[in-house]
Amino acid sequence: MSEAVLAVGAPGASAPGASGARQFWRRLRTQRAALVAAVVVALLVLIALAAPLLTAIEGQDPTTYHPSLVDSARGGVPIGSFGGVSADHWLGVEPQTGRDLFARLTYGARVSLGVALAATVVQVLLGVVLGVIAGLGNRWVDLAVTRIADIFVSMPLMVIALALLAIVPTSFPRPVLVALVVGLVSGWGTLAKMVRAQTLTLKQLDYVSAARLSGWGTARIARRELLPGLAAPVITYSALLIPQNITVEAALSFLGVGVKPPTPSWGQMLTAADVWYQAAPQYLLLPAGALFVTVLALTVLGDGVRTALDPRAASRLRIGTGRKREAKAAEGEAEAAKGGGAA
Repeated sequence: MSEAVLAVGAPGASAPGASGARQFWRRLRTQRAALVAAVVVALLVLIALAAPLLTAIEGQDPTTYHPSLVDSARGGVPIGSFGGVSADHWLGVEPQTGRDLFARLTYGARVSLGVALAATVVQVLLGVVLGVIAGLGNRWVDLAVTRIADIFVSMPLMVIALALLAIVPTSFPRPVLVALVVGLVSGWGTLAKMVRAQTLTLKQLDYVSAARLSGWGTARIARRELLPGLAAPVITYSALLIPQNITVEAALSFLGVGVKPPTPSWGQMLTAADVWYQAAPQYLLLPAGALFVTVLALTVLGDGVRTALDPRAASRLRIGTGRKREAKAAEGEAEAAKGGGAA
């Protein structure tokens, strides 16, 4: 059986190409909150990537001490109003050390977002590979993978992460270690079970059976026929994993086992700021606000992506998914379908 016959026999799975992308974008545009969240996330990523340029424009760096900018007689409180805000220090300076807060905040964004994204990549790779293996394997392979996934799902993440991070030598790059621990311990088990269930459903469809009868191997069937059908749920789950991983990294750094000084991290900044909330409140509010905005924006964007990829599922946040917007999206899809039929 030729590939052309297979393509005809599987119209729904042949290509989630331009038309599928247009439908997704049309649905996503109706959710204003998701679009705003996407803009916020893009700005945060841009700030993280441009941290060296931004701090060079300011003329500061995240590690240089400025003891002359803090009042040692008062325990290291920044000199000046609003925590030492000036033309040279746009957001003030850190208590006791006098390090520039803007530089540490922007470089902290690189660490927090980088660790979260790297951990998400590890989780997605493990979850998709093991889920497909379980769905396509025999009964014993399926049972073994499912039980391993159940074990990791039930593991207490913080306890395991604390133990692993405490015993690894400090010479190992800490951001890389945190990303690996978070990615290997949590998240992927649930994704693997979800991918397994979806694979068991997809492999019963006619176009997969046709590909198997044509002599395609298991790896080729998984790559050419199953992975396109798994894209939507995997993308949705990945978008919701990123804010969770940012929170975990911040919690680990807050507990003192995450990213180590002098490398800046939002969670690490919160650890040192808990005793300065009265004398220098901006030292606590800035990283806490950045963390809150990032997690909120990623959560709203992830929910918007989920709703756009699966229009039958209502938004969990009830943001940007009112009846008028849903009716408008349905009307747009009907017009597009009518135009395509006329063409």
